Amino acid sequence: MSTGTLAGKTGLVFGVANKRSIAWGIAQAWAAAGAKLIFSYQGERIKDNVEELTGELGQDVPFYPCDVSRDEEITEFFKSVRNHTDRVDFVLHSVAFAPKEALEDQFVTTSREAFRIAHDISAYSLVALAREAEPLMTQGGSIIAMSYYGAAKVIPRYNVMGVAKASLEASTRYLAYDLGKKKIRVNCISAGPVNTLAARGIAGFNQMMKHYTERAPLGRSCTTEELGAMGVFLASDGAASITGQTLYVDGGYEIIGM
Repeated sequence: MSTGTLAGKTGLVFGVANKRSIAWGIAQAWAAAGAKLIFSYQGERIKDNVEELTGELGQDVPFYPCDVSRDEEITEFFKSVRNHTDRVDFVLHSVAFAPKEALEDQFVTTSREAFRIAHDISAYSLVALAREAEPLMTQGGSIIAMSYYGAAKVIPRYNVMGVAKASLEASTRYLAYDLGKKKIRVNCISAGPVNTLAARGIAGFNQMMKHYTERAPLGRSCTTEELGAMGVFLASDGAASITGQTLYVDGGYEIIGM
């Protein structure tokens, strides 16, 4: 029997794409802390990755398809969850997307459709998942979303994704207000740049990493292991009074003015 911080608890993980994913780093930390996990995946290509990774956890880990832009798939995912458990204790939302062309030019050139897609997948999906998770979080719990500093300050070429992350952080606060009466906490982790496949798609990523080493008080950004530790903390009873917050895990970069 596990005696970890999260022993006896169940978590849902949205957003694992590969072994470099921040979501996978947090999921590994949750599993090491004793939690039972259920994963989502989008598409057959991602399914193979998730199947391989979950096999590393040494337990029979369920995983089901879920395109967070489709309400019917979210509903089906949670029906599948109910086949395994009647209670969920925490949820990880590590899902974001914007069309590639929207991250290459100026923000002012963002198309209406790119704006819609970025907000639908990156922000509204948190609301949709929280709505389905709420009835299962019968003993309260923790919902965690992944954000980035581009939600608060201009990061050139991050463009519409920064605006969508700002929407995600605002959604976190409103969800925290709505769900607090049920002892469900909702927070964002604002991670510094991490060398994931998704991050590599952002123009100037290498320069961004170099800038963090030069300017952050700790002389670096963060690791997936450190993000995993924060994920365990926010899912644990130690964070029982923390909700509606954006917590920066970025080597202290957020405090720097010039």
